[in-house]
Amino acid sequence: MQDLFSLKGCVAIVTGAGRGNGFGIAKGLHKFGAEIYSIDLQHKENVEAEGFHQIVGDVTDEKLQEEVCAKAYANCEKTPILVNNAGVTHVEEGKYPRDAWDKTIEVNLTAAFGWTREAAEHMKKMERGSIISISSLGASLGFPANPAYVASKGGIRLMTKAFARDLGKYGVRANNIAPGYIKTEMTIGSFNDPEKRKAREAHMMIKRWGTPEDLAGAAIFLASDASVYITGQDINVDGGWTANGLM
Repeated sequence: MQDLFSLKGCVAIVTGAGRGNGFGIAKGLHKFGAEIYSIDLQHKENVEAEGFHQIVGDVTDEKLQEEVCAKAYANCEKTPILVNNAGVTHVEEGKYPRDAWDKTIEVNLTAAFGWTREAAEHMKKMERGSIISISSLGASLGFPANPAYVASKGGIRLMTKAFARDLGKYGVRANNIAPGYIKTEMTIGSFNDPEKRKAREAHMMIKRWGTPEDLAGAAIFLASDASVYITGQDINVDGGWTANGLM
């Protein structure tokens, strides 16, 4: 039981891990023993630690997906892990621009499909694996002026369930983590706006915004043997937002 959460011998690919939520998750997985392959266009800070590889690249690049999966999982002794975290957002009132829609769907959903598809081929051969996709409150709730983000995260949520259905027979699990409002560069505008901050905190049972580190525990759980019989599920890490019936 003492090794239930150990990730020693595991290898995890984390997309969009150059900062924010992805970086917090990658650090958490590494702390529990996983070798990390962090993928991002830019890494905000260099990590000089054994078994923590920072790769500069576009998460939408199919060749990169193929090369990184082949390299990362080649010497995996235990569980191969994939965390689909990379994401962008574009809020705009009025007529929503098509280019913002296309970019958001490409990065948030299509890239996650590509990484999952490629990782799954290695996981099936190994007859084990954990795929963790970062969805959102917006995967199941409507939010204003951002249809592309909501659509992409809703797609992530159900795509993960579809892969869970297809891959379960190979011993591969696929689950979602749905964060609430996490204080990152993506949300700092709302956090720094007193009116918006108060409105968002009204939904939270735990009266504070989350941190990237708050997501690490759920990721460690889903990556480890502690969740070996869990697949196709959503874990809301939202301070109680989605369970709050009265504000």
